[in-house]
Amino acid sequence: MKKALKITSITLVILIALLVAIPFAFQGKIKDMVKQIINQNLNAQVEFSDVSLSFIRSFPQAHVNVNDLVITNFEPFKDETFATVKNIAFTMSIKELFKSANEDPIVINAINIDEALLTLKTDKLGNNNYDITKADTNNASPEGESSSFSFDIEDYNIHNSVISYIDEGSNIIMHITEFNHEGHGTFSAENSELITKSEANVSFFMDSTSYLSSNPVKLDAVIGLDLKNSKYTFKENKGFINDLPIEFKGYVQQLENGQEIDISFENPESDFKNFLAVIPKTYSKNLENVQTTGDFKLKGHIKGLNSEETIPNLDISITSNNASFKYPNLPKRVENIIINTEIKNTTGYVDDTYIDIKALNFKIDDDVFKSSALLKNITKNMLVNANIDGTLNLANLTKAYPIELENALTGILKAKLNTAFDMNAIETNAYQRIKNNGSASISDFVFSSEDIVNPIHISRADMTFNPGTVSLNNFKAKTGDTDLNATGTINNLLGFLLSDNNLKGNFNVSSNLFKVSDFMTEDESSKANKTTDKSESLKIPAFLDCTINADAKTVVYDNLNLKNVTGKLIIKDQQATLQNMKSNIFDGALSISGDVSTKGETPDFNLSLSADGFDISESFKNLELLKSLAPIAKLLDGKLNTTLNFSGKLDQEFSPDLNTISGNALAELLATRINAKEGELFSKLEGALGFIDFDKLDLKDLKTQLAFANGKVSVKPFDLKYKDIAITVSGSHGFDKTLNYNAVFNVPAKYLGSDINRLIGKINTEETNKITIPVTANIGGSYNSPNVKTDLTSGVSTLTKQLIEIEKQKLLNQGKDKVKDLIGDVIGGNKQKTDSVKQKQNDAIKDVLGDIVGGNKTKDSTTTSTTKDAVKNVLGGLLGNKKKVKDTVK
Repeated sequence: MKKALKITSITLVILIALLVAIPFAFQGKIKDMVKQIINQNLNAQVEFSDVSLSFIRSFPQAHVNVNDLVITNFEPFKDETFATVKNIAFTMSIKELFKSANEDPIVINAINIDEALLTLKTDKLGNNNYDITKADTNNASPEGESSSFSFDIEDYNIHNSVISYIDEGSNIIMHITEFNHEGHGTFSAENSELITKSEANVSFFMDSTSYLSSNPVKLDAVIGLDLKNSKYTFKENKGFINDLPIEFKGYVQQLENGQEIDISFENPESDFKNFLAVIPKTYSKNLENVQTTGDFKLKGHIKGLNSEETIPNLDISITSNNASFKYPNLPKRVENIIINTEIKNTTGYVDDTYIDIKALNFKIDDDVFKSSALLKNITKNMLVNANIDGTLNLANLTKAYPIELENALTGILKAKLNTAFDMNAIETNAYQRIKNNGSASISDFVFSSEDIVNPIHISRADMTFNPGTVSLNNFKAKTGDTDLNATGTINNLLGFLLSDNNLKGNFNVSSNLFKVSDFMTEDESSKANKTTDKSESLKIPAFLDCTINADAKTVVYDNLNLKNVTGKLIIKDQQATLQNMKSNIFDGALSISGDVSTKGETPDFNLSLSADGFDISESFKNLELLKSLAPIAKLLDGKLNTTLNFSGKLDQEFSPDLNTISGNALAELLATRINAKEGELFSKLEGALGFIDFDKLDLKDLKTQLAFANGKVSVKPFDLKYKDIAITVSGSHGFDKTLNYNAVFNVPAKYLGSDINRLIGKINTEETNKITIPVTANIGGSYNSPNVKTDLTSGVSTLTKQLIEIEKQKLLNQGKDKVKDLIGDVIGGNKQKTDSVKQKQNDAIKDVLGDIVGGNKTKDSTTTSTTKDAVKNVLGGLLGNKKKVKDTVK
């Protein structure tokens, strides 16, 4: 006995070892077999990471695994992925592994597919990406030859897979997700049964409209298989769309030119709760305790040939009469519900399919809402004819149905209108094909969105629907402290609501008070409404394409109050263009033109600004840009005219980022004086230049040009006067208030004091009244901590040259007079003079001429040195002794 057990144990170990080891010997053959099957049957590029064989997993059968299968299309879908499969497994008899290529086909008994992603696509030309099987050449082969493999399947499974269908020609998209399906049956018998279980989530879109959105679908069915006639008949079955039960009867038969279909279906129960069950659970919530009355019936018949040219006839009806429902935890009941809808096709041509919503009516409290619509040509350019008539209190929607809204709805909507259009007209703005008639109004409507800071309370809005356009007859709203009144015309309201088109129109907007902060600044009450990230800049809505004629009595922006604002605002492509915008501010007139764009990551602007009669002190104290362009200007009293052209980036508060702006400006000062005692800069200048009282500096009619870029303002040279002192100023400063300026003061001689006046008085000519000295003040440091240095070099040199030149001219004139007298005496015939007298006369002439031509170099050098020293002494006293100079000036 022990010996028998030992032999048995050894035998089992050997068998197990063989079952584990043998697959490795067949590994290459298995890969060759898979490649052979693929190459002989598919016209596509196929890749997989590995193929493995096991005799243990499905013993006594062989189990073949193909991992990471990827199928990629050839033209006309080149390089597009048709399918990916994480794992596909085949079960077959072990003897099938030993067949050669010229033997009977390999028989596969079971297939298991795990995590497949399959994309079925039809392009606009009718090409299908799933036409990848090679043509069957068996019929042309000699008798007795067969294909390389065949199915004798008893079981198959598909787990956690996704199937997508895209039809570009019909604009249809369907997604089947979380797809799990299994089937058991015998496919080799001519007549047998297939027992199936399926479940998935289905989404269906047509022309960008969602008809199903991840709706769960289940089907347990017993299908009769007539393989000889390729006919599949529904026997025992029950399906679910969400929680709505559906039963099927009929068959599908495969023909040479398509499929013959004859299937009828209906919901076996008639409770109105079945209608609520169609709605996804995300929206309908728990229906267990919902009170309902009335009936609901879904019934349909699909019969005919499904081919490339035709579809089966359709006769589907959805009806409900005098139904109602009430959720247990909500206060309102929806009642008097009437649904009467038909989906039909009687010709077999897809374009003739239509949906006729004869009635969709309901009542909440005393508000009755009725609607109807007819939809034709639904697979192409859909034709719509719809009617709406009723009143709806928007606040009651969440009180009667468990809708989860980001922001609560309030307001009364009233509408009585008819509209007829085709979808192509909506998408292309062909207004002549959009026929509207009727009116609509809304009152006490509160709108909140993540794109706005404060809720917008629309107290009243009245619209008239005209063919092609909608007239906004009245619009009154308030947000924060801002009030808005508007009238205008909307060109494509339906295109905006039903398609991806922009909202186009022309509006006249007026306001008594418009606060920019109501649209940009968060307060405690508005933080809950705004969900955008704080780092994001304010964006102009991309859907707006409109022209606004604005008229506001007061506009408040930051600390600025603009009065009587008028102008035109054009909004398009996330850009606002300002045309002829005018306002009163700082006791003057302001006009602005240009554009602001928020299309990029950072908003940018390009503006032209014109100011007429601005109060200088007020404007330069309150406008950050002007303050940075000319910080000294806030110390000026008077009026300003200026034109300013500038561009740059905007920060998160929609204010100019000074580090990015560039441009130029022309400024003109009118009747202006300086408050010199209030500024550190003027205090430093008066300390260095004692001969000027800056409080009395004349700036009237001063004009100057500025250019700015990279945070730096360059000022072109400009001239001004203090009494009869001419001053030329030029230089630059930074937005960081650093200074780099030169001021040249051309000081007349009469301001130089008694010492210099005595010095030049010796010359005693009219030329001395024209003598000026250039004194240069170099201004550096910063605006709050300036430093002023005076340069006397130029002044000393200029005054010295002027004095020497005047003295030379005086001597020259004196020499000419002496020469004339001497020549006169000679010509006069005074021949009685002795030789000694003539010699004295000649010496005198030489001395004078020597002085004139500079022959006496020692004397000239001495004179120049003496004069220059005198000038230095005088100027040093002038700039170093403020009290003395002031007394002299007085």
